[in-house]
Amino acid sequence: MYADELTQSMEKAISETNRRRKIQQEYNEKNSIIPQTIKKSVRDTIKATIVEGIQSEYDIKDDEDIKDVIEKLTMEMLTHAQNLEFEKAAELRDKIKELENIN
Repeated sequence: MYADELTQSMEKAISETNRRRKIQQEYNEKNSIIPQTIKKSVRDTIKATIVEGIQSEYDIKDDEDIKDVIEKLTMEMLTHAQNLEFEKAAELRDKIKELENIN
């Protein structure tokens, strides 16, 4: 935290963090746990986040492949274009491009 003054709410947050850290350290020592950093590609995280957002927004099942998702969104985009809903079609086009860049 950065501030010129230490406020009461900041003191509470810091003391709570320290209290929880102490509990976690005691637990780790008791159970012989050595904390380790998670090593994960940033791309995988971004890909999962984008796909998850699109899945929930367009009711796409988890077992569908990205290519299936792109195909489904393309069909929906074309439908919107035929109905002269160009803003929605353009939005879907952008999402499709995002997925194609990830894939």
